[in-house]
Amino acid sequence: MVRWSVVLFDSAKALAFKNVPTREEVKEAIFRTLTRNGMFDNSHIRLSLTRGKKVSSGMSPAFNLYGCTLIVLPEWKPPVYDNAHGITMVTATTRRNSPNNLDSKIHHNNLLNNILAKIEGNNANADDAIMLDKDGFVSETNATNIFLVKKGRVLTPHADYCLPGITRATVMDLVVKEGLVLVERRISLSEFHTADEVFTTGTMGELSPAVEIDGREVGDGRVGPVTRKLQNAYKKLAEESGVPIPSYQKK
Repeated sequence: MVRWSVVLFDSAKALAFKNVPTREEVKEAIFRTLTRNGMFDNSHIRLSLTRGKKVSSGMSPAFNLYGCTLIVLPEWKPPVYDNAHGITMVTATTRRNSPNNLDSKIHHNNLLNNILAKIEGNNANADDAIMLDKDGFVSETNATNIFLVKKGRVLTPHADYCLPGITRATVMDLVVKEGLVLVERRISLSEFHTADEVFTTGTMGELSPAVEIDGREVGDGRVGPVTRKLQNAYKKLAEESGVPIPSYQKK
């Protein structure tokens, strides 16, 4: 609960939202929604926070006089990627947003860059598309954060041109707990082409190994041992942790 709340409330503050629900109100809304729908396992929750009802169609936030509005959208969580055998990726020509234009650390629904990159991936029959920053360094994929493994070290790009994802942060903690070396720095595309292992992280896909990038095999083209180790550690953490859902009486 702590990490999603940081992303939600920090983004709302950066966007100058007013009358934002409290953390307890958001938790209450989530619990009620899950309980009413009988969704206690294998489900994914998407939270959307709008400025609320407007009195005019103008762009000024001053016209949003009745808000905020919180939307809790739960869905059954189907497999998104083949996490057992791995996924393929290509590099998109569409660049990730720069903080000079629109800070990617703000979680918002303006995802046209990512959608355009995903279209490139679809056209290449790839599962995901790698996105570069304005200087040509790897940022993330169109929908996930990205890591590589080289000589036993786990590397991930700085979150300067990407969203610092919840799953990303969890996996970074696990890397350290598992006794592995974690490095966060700028990473060039060629380093991903020559990596021993590559994997992505995201709420829906969790840890997804990449076995091919731009037509090049990653390592030996199979899921690597470090990725497997972190997948198992993540699965164990998910099974052992969480927030109990209170019982609600139907009125």
